[in-house]
Amino acid sequence: MRIGVTLAILMATTSAAFAGGGFEIVIPGRAGVPIIINGVDASYAVVEGDWGLEKRTHVQPTIYGGRYIDPVPNVGHYYPSAGNLPGYGRLEIEPPANRRLPQPAESYHQSWSAQSAPLPAQSSVPVEPPAIIYAPQDRGRHDFRPRRPHVPF
Repeated sequence: MRIGVTLAILMATTSAAFAGGGFEIVIPGRAGVPIIINGVDASYAVVEGDWGLEKRTHVQPTIYGGRYIDPVPNVGHYYPSAGNLPGYGRLEIEPPANRRLPQPAESYHQSWSAQSAPLPAQSSVPVEPPAIIYAPQDRGRHDFRPRRPHVPF
């Protein structure tokens, strides 16, 4: 009886240790954004052996149903110094130097300008100002800062 109970407890405790070794089906969080694992698009594929962020352990996951993504796609670069024509685009033909030129275009000139509106007549300025303007007397005070009033306690 003791051996049966011991085996049941042992089987119940060790089954939790094997729970993380299954497989996962990868479903992207946003449509059109692929999930890339080691250069393979794992969207809607089965991934086995992905242990995530476990400490000091890296397991290479196995991906079933993914497709390979080229990390540096071949976009067909065009280098004019190579002397080759580009694969697509405008076909430019250089005309000969001794061709008949078209008639020159007529001259064209256009300009814009801006200015302020004219000011109204100012009536506060006298027509004939006086010859001498008298300044107010300072009465001997040379300190023009305002003073705080004295408040007794």
